[in-house]
Amino acid sequence: MIIVPVKEGENIERALKKFKRKFEKTGAVREMRARKNFEKPSVIRRKARQKAIYVQHLQLEDEQ
Repeated sequence: MIIVPVKEGENIERALKKFKRKFEKTGAVREMRARKNFEKPSVIRRKARQKAIYVQHLQLEDEQ
């Protein structure tokens, strides 16, 4: 359960923004979407490897 303490006089939009950030950090939506369609473990590993290669390529470009 997510609890967002609201200080007296605090704007409701700010409290809502805090709630959304906390909810995003829990990863509930991401997990729900991942469980919606089954992916084989080999496909998950392949995607992770490709992402790591891509990120490394971007970092090397940044250094140059």
